[in-house]
Parts: sequence; C-alpha cells; structure tokens
Amino acid sequence: MIKKDPIIEPVSGNNPSDGFDPMYQWACDLFPICRSLTGKGVRETLAYLQKLLPEMIVHSVKSGAQAYDWTIPNEWNIQDAYIEDENGTKIVKFKNHNLHVVGYSEPIDKWMSLEELDKHLYSLPEEPYAIPYITAYYKQTWGFCLTHNQRESLIPGNYHVVIDSSLKKGVLNYGELIIKGETDEEIFLSTYVCHPSMANNELSGPVVTASIARSIMLNKDNNKYSYRIVFLPETIGSIYYLSKPLIEMKKNIVSGFVVSCVGDERAYSIIHSRYGKTLSDRVLSYVLKGYDISYKKYSFLERGSDERQYCSPNIDLPVVGFSRSKYATYPEYHTSFDDLSVITQKGLEQSYSVLLDCIKIIEKNHYYMSNVSCEPQLGKRGLYHVISTKNTGVSTSKLTADKILDFISYSDGKNDLLEIAKIIDCNINEAILIADKLLTHQLIVDCNTRDK
Repeated sequence: MIKKDPIIEPVSGNNPSDGFDPMYQWACDLFPICRSLTGKGVRETLAYLQKLLPEMIVHSVKSGAQAYDWTIPNEWNIQDAYIEDENGTKIVKFKNHNLHVVGYSEPIDKWMSLEELDKHLYSLPEEPYAIPYITAYYKQTWGFCLTHNQRESLIPGNYHVVIDSSLKKGVLNYGELIIKGETDEEIFLSTYVCHPSMANNELSGPVVTASIARSIMLNKDNNKYSYRIVFLPETIGSIYYLSKPLIEMKKNIVSGFVVSCVGDERAYSIIHSRYGKTLSDRVLSYVLKGYDISYKKYSFLERGSDERQYCSPNIDLPVVGFSRSKYATYPEYHTSFDDLSVITQKGLEQSYSVLLDCIKIIEKNHYYMSNVSCEPQLGKRGLYHVISTKNTGVSTSKLTADKILDFISYSDGKNDLLEIAKIIDCNINEAILIADKLLTHQLIVDCNTRDK
C-alpha cells in the first residue's frame, strides 16, 4: 500500500539536464490548474503551452457541435467546493486539492444527512490515503472524492454541501501546431490536456510533446515531413478533431504517436495499432528495444487513450500509443498519489529522447536501391583500407566496411532503412550514417526521391 499525504503542493523541479527544456518545471507550473474537458483550466493550460509554442493555434468549438456520434458538452467551470460539518468546520475542501470534486459536478448548496451525502462520496478502501479521480462528463450529478480515512471519520449528523460550479453553453478548446516540411506527408503527435492535478497522467504528455515540438521547430528547415501536433481534451477532443481534416490526415499521415504517462522512470510501453504492422509500430518497437529490451507491449485490445479513435474503423490512421508506465497499470494512476514525486526530469528527458529517436528514424526511413553492379570498390572512396594487411580482417574499419557492403546488398528497393538495419543487425544510427555515406558517393539512390 502506498501511503502519502494526499494534499501535495507544487514544488520547484529538479534542475534540468544540459540541452533539455525544463519540462519538470513546466509540470510544476501546470500542476495546480483544475482542468477538465472544457473550461478556464483548459484555456489556462493552452495559454501556458502557447508561450512555449507561439505558432500554436488555440481553437474553440461551441457546445452542441456534432462530432460523429458525439456532441460537444456544455462548458464546466468551478470556483469553490466544500463539505462543512455542523460546527462550521470545512472537512473536504476543493481548494486543498481539485480532485476532491467529481469532474463536471453540477452546482449545489444544501444541508443534508450523512446518509444522503454518502451516496455522493467516492473513496478507495484499498488505498485509504488516496483521493480518487472521478468524472461524470455526460451525466447530470455531483459528488465529492476523499480519502477513505476521511470518509470513515465522518459521524452521523447534517452536513452543508457546496459546489460553486457552472454548466452552460460555452466552448471546447484545443491547441494545434502545424509545422511545414519539404513534403505534405506528416508525422502526427497527440496528447491531452483535460486531466486536473495528476503529474504522470496527464502533465507528462503535454510537456514532453511541447518540448519535442520546440525541437522540431528549431530544425524545421531540414525536415522532410510536415508535423501535425495537437493538445486535446481526451476522447471528445480527438473525435471532434478527426471529424474535420480527416481526408487530409488519412492522405498525409505516415506515422503518429499518442503521448501519455511518460514522466516516470519505470517501464517503457507501446500500445500497438489495431494490427500492429504500421511504420509507427515498427519504429517505436525498434527504439524501445534499444532503450530497454524488456519494454512492455500492449495490443490494441488493451487500448485506453486516444489511439482508440485514431485507429478505429473508417479512420485507421497509423498511430500507436507511447507510455512509460501505461495508464491504468501503475499504483498511483487516477489518484492524488499521481503527484509531482511520480515524475522526474530524467524520466521526461528519456521519453523525449525516445520520441526524438523515432522522428529521426522516420525522417531517414527511405527505400534505397544499389546504384552499382557487383560489389563496389570501397577503398578508392575512403570507405575501406587501400592496403590489406594481416590484421585488417579484425579491425573496426573492416567491421564497418562489412556493414556497408551488407547495407548495399539489401538495397534493392524492397526494404526501407528500418528493415535493412534489422536484417544486417545494425544499430539504426549507424545505418543512417552508412546510408548518408553511400548517398554521398552515389553508390545507392533514394527511391523516395528518385523520381522527383
């Protein structure tokens, strides 16, 4: 059992490592904000991210708008909430922790018996010190979440219940960043901004995605692919988003990742697409194997985030989920224990590096064709020893030369870079260097650009 103080104040983050954005500090700044599907908290969060990504556009969708089988709900905002006993003591206070109120609770100001109140209380007997995270987006109701110890301490009597909230016509907001590359083909990144004060699920996703976006922006003049990056309320946000530029997305997206729960230092995880055969599946699996051979693999049957929408029939985008400890599998998930102690700057940096490696591979993942007949002479091009000696056969240079020749052997237009690296048992970074060398010496041609 995890025992922690359920009231966690944001703290100053660990000093970021050289060369990385201060993602942990961003998470600390965003932690206190009460986010939900809609409302001021989402706008405040997107405004913070927009300062990091000035090119990002924040969109507004009116309540009642249709998105396939769904309707954009009314906007929810909350100012305060508490349970007060007969002595005037506030025993459960929203201002202490915004998980104390069931998300989308309707307003109430009423005295009631403990028996009546208890019907609207939520706690976790198995985690008596944790506040659960509960929502009721599409049902008119109200409720409070508290530790089971708090709930057990309530004595019979009357209680003053106050939720100062509003549910009315408004808007749903989301952020979208389009970074144009050499082609219209796109790499897609999606994360969500609808969870209140929980660090791994879900502040880690937005801060890592924002840092990746900043890196892509710095290199945008050298990107082959364009990038579509969105910060959405989970489920309803992605469903609405897909209802708009779907034809364009289906035509252009070559690979995509849902970024969620990426701030801890525990497992690496992939949530595969429906059939697990897309470029995204292959690339992320390859990269994660390099980081941790025991990474966890989840089938689409174990989905739970927005990959549900992106991979659904009639949509069928090449999207996978990337997590450290996958949602719903780690002990702090959807409770107040998912605080700033669960994530670290190191964990965020490692997840950033995984995604950046995936992007680097996809950018270079072309199909190649040998441009020479028979084995080329590498020595005259400085790719092999000019003079062969007894020890040449065991030198590092000889090993590299073997890999170069192996690479050429499988450059037949049928294998992409990732497949060639797999066949010749070559590190992907070395494979990229080999491809660049061979292209420079015109020993292979890039099938992706040969006809352009």
